[in-house]
Amino acid sequence: MFKQTAMALACALSLGISSLAQAADPIVIKFSHVVADSTPKGQGALMFKKLAEERLPGKVKVEVYPNSSLFGDGKEMEALLLGDVQLIAPSLAKFEQYTKQLQVFDLPFLFNDMAAVDRFQHSPEGQKLLTSMESKGITGLAYWHNGLKQLSANKPLREPKDARGLKFRVQASAVLEEQFKAVRANPRKMSFAEVYQGLQTGVVNGAENPYSNIYSQKMHEVQKYITESNHGLLDYMLITNTKFWNGLPEDVRSELGKIMVEVTAEVNKQADALNQGDKQRILDAKTTEIISLTPEQRNEWREAMKPVWKKFEGEIGPDLIKAAEAANQ
Repeated sequence: MFKQTAMALACALSLGISSLAQAADPIVIKFSHVVADSTPKGQGALMFKKLAEERLPGKVKVEVYPNSSLFGDGKEMEALLLGDVQLIAPSLAKFEQYTKQLQVFDLPFLFNDMAAVDRFQHSPEGQKLLTSMESKGITGLAYWHNGLKQLSANKPLREPKDARGLKFRVQASAVLEEQFKAVRANPRKMSFAEVYQGLQTGVVNGAENPYSNIYSQKMHEVQKYITESNHGLLDYMLITNTKFWNGLPEDVRSELGKIMVEVTAEVNKQADALNQGDKQRILDAKTTEIISLTPEQRNEWREAMKPVWKKFEGEIGPDLIKAAEAANQ
């Protein structure tokens, strides 16, 4: 009897110690993304990991999965909603099935420069968009810059007519599809991880990306020309699962929120420098000619694509488009 009691006590003690150990296990935050560590998003993810683990030792463990190593851009949203990852930062073009309002960021030639983007994202209208998908289980935490997009192709693109008949890779975005249809090009949806091979094999003839994406994915090796069009925005929204975020202990959520603010400021500061640096690296590689548009040529592209605004005005909301356009002032 004594032996049985001792064994029972030993088992209970063991279980108690085990449950205490489990209770002390850190909260694991999986951060999945589809680009290289060297890009603004990649650097931001690593900085977030470093600061979170330094400031919340033993409470939080952040695992970063770059380059579609955990989930590709076609699966990461589903994974977030299922709780298989806790943080992702999809491009703003990826949200149209959750809210049509975010399509505002895809409108071609809407923002004159990144300063205008910043002003709009910090405005009440821009901040409101971060919480516009909470009913769908998605909470936006921050906007991360990547930069303005350039057109790349295997023929020089100086005027809109030069794009006719070319197959351009696009993200899964109705606005971006219409943008290329407006210049009589053929949009082709393709995941980011497949773009290099698609360009190499001729499945697509061109693409649109900031310089940091072009260089980090070696697209300049398979594209003879880059037109510096600055025609559209490729930024990201850092998002989390609403249920996961709201279920975090208050002290942990508060500290992670502060870290997000700090990391976002650094990512956005470095994005422009990284793009300019990668532009120079592309020039140094001498594989690709970078074409500078005259103001008249750029205006011709803008006028050719401007009807896309009207086409999506009803879905996005005219007031939101006006607020974004006003950020250029």
